[in-house]
Amino acid sequence: MRTERSDVVVVGGGAAGLSAALEVVSRGLTVALVSKVYPMRSHTVAAEGGAAGVARDDDSLEQHVADTVAGGAGLCDEAAVRFVVERAPGELARLERLGMPWSRDDDGLPSVRRFGGMTRARTWYAADRTGFHLLHTLFQTTLQHAAVRRFDEHLVLDLLVDRPGGDAPDRVRGVVAHDQHRGEPVAILAPAVVLATGGAARVFGTSTNAGIVTGDGIAMALRAGVAVRDLELVQVHPTGLPGSGILLSEAARGEGGVLLDAAGERYLTDYGLGPVTPVGEPEPRRMELGPRDRLSHAFWHAERDGRTLPSRDGGVVLLDLTHLGRARIDDRLPFVASLARRFAGVDVATEPVPVRPTWHYTMGGIRASVTGATALDGLFAAGECASTGLHGANRLGSNSLVETLVVGRASGEQAVRTSLARGGSEAAGDVADDVLATGSDTADRLLALRGRGTEPPGPLRAELGRVLDADVGIFRDDAGLRRALAAVVDLRERYRDVRVADTSTVLNTGWAQVLELGAMLQVAHVIVAGALARTESRGAHQRLDFPDADPLPRHTLATWDAHADAPVLATEPVRESAAGGTR
Repeated sequence: MRTERSDVVVVGGGAAGLSAALEVVSRGLTVALVSKVYPMRSHTVAAEGGAAGVARDDDSLEQHVADTVAGGAGLCDEAAVRFVVERAPGELARLERLGMPWSRDDDGLPSVRRFGGMTRARTWYAADRTGFHLLHTLFQTTLQHAAVRRFDEHLVLDLLVDRPGGDAPDRVRGVVAHDQHRGEPVAILAPAVVLATGGAARVFGTSTNAGIVTGDGIAMALRAGVAVRDLELVQVHPTGLPGSGILLSEAARGEGGVLLDAAGERYLTDYGLGPVTPVGEPEPRRMELGPRDRLSHAFWHAERDGRTLPSRDGGVVLLDLTHLGRARIDDRLPFVASLARRFAGVDVATEPVPVRPTWHYTMGGIRASVTGATALDGLFAAGECASTGLHGANRLGSNSLVETLVVGRASGEQAVRTSLARGGSEAAGDVADDVLATGSDTADRLLALRGRGTEPPGPLRAELGRVLDADVGIFRDDAGLRRALAAVVDLRERYRDVRVADTSTVLNTGWAQVLELGAMLQVAHVIVAGALARTESRGAHQRLDFPDADPLPRHTLATWDAHADAPVLATEPVRESAAGGTR
């Protein structure tokens, strides 16, 4: 197996990964940036609405903390929230110095818009293409640094972990990847690894996520023995296009868009989100600017009350922006207008667009401190793949982009310290033969999938999405979750005989998608098991058979039992640690 060395390995080319990589090189070290796609195709590019940070005199850091903690429904780590909130304005200003084109008001200050669950307008934005411009800014900055060595279109197959036994701790020593261009495995060795691989909401059938958001990093951490936390908490966004699940940003409601039922009534007031606000004049935490979980719950009830319009995906409601006028839509919401026109055939300036909830964001993930540290020595996690205690049970929109910047940078800083303490790239090659042999065996085993098997992967993936949409939805119950668990176990068994028809070694996309499917099935197993174990209703997790929240908020922890090939569940109460992460 070919080997490469670096001071730090960063897996993932989105905002969190690029932020970590830039911090590493700013401190004089080298970084191997490994991504399964060209970085500008990372899912950060799809973020539309903006990034939250206190910018005005009528706002405060304390209020941002309070809003985030309230939205998290008891599962936030307040120290982690404070860490991110306090650094958010500085990171957003720093990003502008790197070239980020934030929208600005006539007074010269960054424009801010209202977002659901926030009591103040504090979401910085670049029209409604914030993620696109943010990713461009970070990526173009990495191009200035020769110390950032990119491994584009490399599939990371697994972490390389040294397990010396006895009292010596397990330690990550790099990753084993597959170079899709050269068609060969490669071991990338380093004393520190940052996982910034994104979430896993693509496991559901209808999702705002790109097809690449398949939980790869979360599955890697599980296989390495690292606990994942609260994976059952997956956010549903209330405004996706039916059929595709494509997101229409919360920015549309922040600018004054309203939701209407089949009769043209603003139905949210009947489901606890009132009183009704004036059309085009949104107010914090009311009606269309309520928290995302409550808007999705309201849709679920409205659909069962017969108040939705039919579509091929089920009921839809209408997002009405017509009162905003074409000039404001073109200025503030051009991407929303483009998506509605291209994928729904609707001109939002003249008619409402049909929408329905769609799976959107993974609040849970690899258990990590707010500076990225995990329980595995040398392994760090940042962004949507990590559970740092920031989001709790229901993320407030626009907190996630800030998390990628703040936690990504902090993870890079901690990875630098770890690497320097262990001799950096000079010592990276001192890896035991059995560790490299394990990585080589993993590559051989996965390569052997090519040209074998009888079970086509497409139907497996489609069935997984259908099962999760049907039985692990906005509201859940014991019977449905047990059906889903049995179905996922069966799908994982069928996956053992999965078919990869293409035998080529170079750019074999069929093989790559089969590897992603394996990660999705493993993550889905944990999601369903965690949902069964959480016998309460909290935030994004609502149980019809357990409608109340437990008096003591608790996290769900899952580790992977390799012998049973199944997750092992445990719980822990929410408590603050001096390090700023929930422990």
